[in-house]
Amino acid sequence: MTLTERKNAAISRGVGMTTQIYADRAENAEIWDKEGHRYIDFASGIAVVNTGHRHPRVIAAVKEQLDRFTHTCHQVVPYESYVHLAERLNAIVPGDFAKKTIFVTTGAEAVENAVKIARAATGRSAIIAFGGGFHGRTFMGMALTGKVAPYKIGFGPMPGDVFHAPFPVPLHGVSVEQSLATLKKLFAADVDPQRVAAIILEPVQGEGGFYPAPAAFMKALREICDQHGILLIADEVQTGFARTGKMFAMDHHEVAADLVTMAKSLAGGFPLAAVTGRAEVMDAPGPGGLGGTYGGNPLGIAAAHAVLDVIADEGLCDRANQLGSRLKQRLESLRDKVPEIADIRGPGFMNAVEFNDATTKLPSADFANKVRLIALDKGLILLTCGVHGNVIRFLSPITIQDGVFSEALDILEASMLEASASH
Repeated sequence: MTLTERKNAAISRGVGMTTQIYADRAENAEIWDKEGHRYIDFASGIAVVNTGHRHPRVIAAVKEQLDRFTHTCHQVVPYESYVHLAERLNAIVPGDFAKKTIFVTTGAEAVENAVKIARAATGRSAIIAFGGGFHGRTFMGMALTGKVAPYKIGFGPMPGDVFHAPFPVPLHGVSVEQSLATLKKLFAADVDPQRVAAIILEPVQGEGGFYPAPAAFMKALREICDQHGILLIADEVQTGFARTGKMFAMDHHEVAADLVTMAKSLAGGFPLAAVTGRAEVMDAPGPGGLGGTYGGNPLGIAAAHAVLDVIADEGLCDRANQLGSRLKQRLESLRDKVPEIADIRGPGFMNAVEFNDATTKLPSADFANKVRLIALDKGLILLTCGVHGNVIRFLSPITIQDGVFSEALDILEASMLEASASH
């Protein structure tokens, strides 16, 4: 049996797979499969290895921790490294106020806990999220996520008291003013703002299509939250840790969130997630109300310390801006040759290209997937996203070598030209 046949026989089909590549080893921005084929990784495990596969400092930190202990459960026998990482996040997460942090294991778990904390702090229950947003596959995560297929199909009723408003995407006919007007209608028709615990959004929508939240929108949300005593939650699970050219995407805005969720690249490939927020808000749940057996696993904590050191010492925020600029310049140079290009966007190295059909001007998931498959055949791993499935997102490690990056851009250009010529 082939590996794919074994996978189909052994693993639930609900675990989707973008490729049929079975990894054997990886280094920085390159992956080799079981057959020895080499691929350039522009997915990074969905924005997890911003510091590259197996960064030497991350691996060294984890090996050192392995020789000490691998698990005690922080709630039973705590450890200093957990405390120190919380101190570091409290210092760097945006917001000029006292903060506290908890550690959990996954991004979805961080979002769930942010909702719990918001409800405990406000005594309210309702949560507002946005169309196109993605917040995880747990039940509250699904309820918050603003996309039905494939995340909500067949799973029955979602948790209640969750409301959605349209996210401002001018490319798709939704302005900041229209989004805010819908939010006001929501307050008038569906939920009293005095019953809303929190508004949650991604500063740059990830799965939804890499649409950055406009500065005016974020400022208006902060004002609405302040007016009604609502907490603002920034889901930085995909945007955090130098991806957008700053440590966090909220660093691009003049306002701060009350709670910030993070995971993915926090620990450079090891499972770790966190919620950091206003100290008084974070202290609202009683002892025992937060936590989890594996929350703040010592190996993930050790890796995260190394990740923060690497980002600072290697200047990865500046590096992200440089790489993103090169990528967007190359994509812009293809506009005349690839009429399917509808938009090129994204801060730092959190970039995307959106495709429409050249004739109908309608979103073309078919063209995006064609580019992805041609690139894969040439040795470049790409991911699609977007409510319409017509966006290719770029999530290469920020540590990618210049030569490998140039090679990837050449493959990307050739793939887009080939797809356009045959479309």
